[in-house]
Amino acid sequence: MYRRGVYRFLWSRQWVFLTLLGLVMMPTMVRLGFWQLHRHEHRVANNRIIAASLAAKPVPVETVTHPGAVLPKRDLYRSVTAKGHFDTAHEVVARHRTAGNSGSDDTSGGGQEVGYHVITPLILDDGRAVLVNRGWISPGDDPTKFPRITPPPTGEVTVTGRLRPDETTSATGIRNRKGLPDRQIMLISSTADAKFVPATLVSGYLELVSVSPKPGPHQPALIPEPDHSSIGPHMAYAIQWWLFTAMVPVGWVVLFRRERAERVAAKEKQDNPESPQEPEGSVPVAV
Repeated sequence: MYRRGVYRFLWSRQWVFLTLLGLVMMPTMVRLGFWQLHRHEHRVANNRIIAASLAAKPVPVETVTHPGAVLPKRDLYRSVTAKGHFDTAHEVVARHRTAGNSGSDDTSGGGQEVGYHVITPLILDDGRAVLVNRGWISPGDDPTKFPRITPPPTGEVTVTGRLRPDETTSATGIRNRKGLPDRQIMLISSTADAKFVPATLVSGYLELVSVSPKPGPHQPALIPEPDHSSIGPHMAYAIQWWLFTAMVPVGWVVLFRRERAERVAAKEKQDNPESPQEPEGSVPVAV
């Protein structure tokens, strides 16, 4: 009965709540750890695909994409070539873009200043077109006006670029908007931007790497090659969540033993009260 009374505190509202909270937190943190692990694995897999694509020999763009195609993941950043002529009359700019890529999962990234990406259709020899991201430019003084852009080479050109899938809000976090200034867009997409280009667009777009003949000075700043060496902190976060999971039962046991020790001490003090002490300096009275 004595021991049963000592452990009765486990049925108090405070301890029931604490125990239930721990039982809820542990599986939640385990799942968060596996979520970070999956993000790590996704990043590593992406890095391998990007490294292989960048190292591969460029192939003609017509061999890997066509109108309405869904680009396979294996072609992420695939090096391609395209021959044709630039259609600057239907050139647009993508808003809210920074100067470069910051990672293998990003389509914006890098620099500090926010500006535009210059998107120029390249009319292919077969009459179709592909969107070419020629690079980054400063926004200028008036964001409501179409910026001044140095034109690309005229006539027949050969473009080398990295193939990118059409941007979507779910993949980039960029929300499309209506009522934008003339020739300004939010997402680079062969589907969404088809209204700006009279020619039929193939799926996806190219990040410009080089163009021949060589363009003149003051061209848009090329988008840098994506970082495919960093794996990010996801594995460390996964380990942290699992360590937090292990700390929950350890913490519960520590609190339990402390509470039990305090209650045992209180019970012993109650059962064995100390005899009253005589005041210091008192003199015994003779009978």
